[in-house]
Amino acid sequence: MASWLYGLGRSKFLGHATEQINWISDDIKLMLVDGADYSPAQNTHDYHDDVAGAGIVATSANLASKTATLGAADSADVTWSTVTGDSVEYIIGFKDTTVSATSPLILKLDDYTGLPVTPNGGNITAAFPSGGIFVLTIPLVLSIAHSVLDLLALAKVTIS
Repeated sequence: MASWLYGLGRSKFLGHATEQINWISDDIKLMLVDGADYSPAQNTHDYHDDVAGAGIVATSANLASKTATLGAADSADVTWSTVTGDSVEYIIGFKDTTVSATSPLILKLDDYTGLPVTPNGGNITAAFPSGGIFVLTIPLVLSIAHSVLDLLALAKVTIS
């Protein structure tokens, strides 16, 4: 499995849609989600209402102490209190507009240490890595070449 940003959420960060996402000023929340009730679709799911209600185990308060430094989006760690319910395979982030059908999905995390987790009535905490929750990057794909000129001619840039 792999964590990723929702494709349509990325478009909203880039101002490509009428609803835009501002990491710092918008209300951003995280949901604990049961994989048995929700199958994420990176490039077709766009709003909170794409996540089946039965799959939502718990929802956080608004993220606190958000930062966006050098392309890295971060916040204070999140704790969900006294969580009960189904097993949690995903943490799904979204911009909360207070209306499920207009609250854009941002990210799916599933490769954090501790996931999956089965709630037992205690607290569940997401401790984010020091580099941020996610980083906007451009992966470069370079072909092997025999000379600098060949390298320049064969260089390809892909954005995923």
